[in-house]
Amino acid sequence: MTAHLTQPRLDPQPEVKRPPMDWVTFGFFAVFHGVALLAPWFFSWSALGVAILLHWLCGGVGICLGFHRLLSHRSFQVPRWLEYPIAVLGTLAMEGGPIFWVSGHRKHHAFTEDVHKDPYSAKRGFWWSHMLWILYPHRENFDKNYYGKYAPDLMRQPFYRFLNNYFLLFQVLLALLLYAIGGWSFVIYGVFVRAVCLWHATWLVNSATHTWGYRTFHTDDNARNLWWVSLVTYGEGWHNNHHTYPRAAQTGWKWWEIDVTWYTILLFERLGWAKKVKRIPATHR
Repeated sequence: MTAHLTQPRLDPQPEVKRPPMDWVTFGFFAVFHGVALLAPWFFSWSALGVAILLHWLCGGVGICLGFHRLLSHRSFQVPRWLEYPIAVLGTLAMEGGPIFWVSGHRKHHAFTEDVHKDPYSAKRGFWWSHMLWILYPHRENFDKNYYGKYAPDLMRQPFYRFLNNYFLLFQVLLALLLYAIGGWSFVIYGVFVRAVCLWHATWLVNSATHTWGYRTFHTDDNARNLWWVSLVTYGEGWHNNHHTYPRAAQTGWKWWEIDVTWYTILLFERLGWAKKVKRIPATHR
């Protein structure tokens, strides 16, 4: 199929009652953003390198490859000795525990853009889908007794329940390790700068790729392919492709649709670590 360049859809925004602001969550994110702004006063090339490395490990491997394509969609399989460390990297991304993340993403696909059931429905506005859904939380999206039913495979495993319950503890341990190695510059870049950049990159998949870009496939939702989001999310910005075939491990279908996460999965397959890799239909290769 051919790509179709279109303007953002201007559907009227439905009126949905917004829950109260969670001021603790607001303060948490405000502190992280504020500390990240101190980065110029603590700059060093080694600290910047730590931030870039951890952005890729936690975001590219932990979230994009691990939480998303491996755990949410089961688009390939890896042995437990590899799956669990990847899940730890995803936990270190500080985007919530694996059960929370996976269940939210599965709900997003099951009820895409439904203003009541999609946790970060783009029909509620760009900023809602980007981050306001976290600051004004609906209980069913943040209470494990509600969201856990969307990830029963993970809920059954004590390891994933532990990661989900104590994901902030892992961040404290990482901060202590970075401080021991490189002092405050490593902490500010490796935890705060890295987390803020990774958060907004991930959130852009929820917001920007449901607003701008081109549509290779005519789907019922407004998911789009957006190259610059893919560059900062290791291939997750080819969102129209992904929503059309969510079980495929590959999101970049054209030669120029760069998909770093897919290249990593191919490497794992070549090494014999990844099995049953789900590919795009043969008619589109």
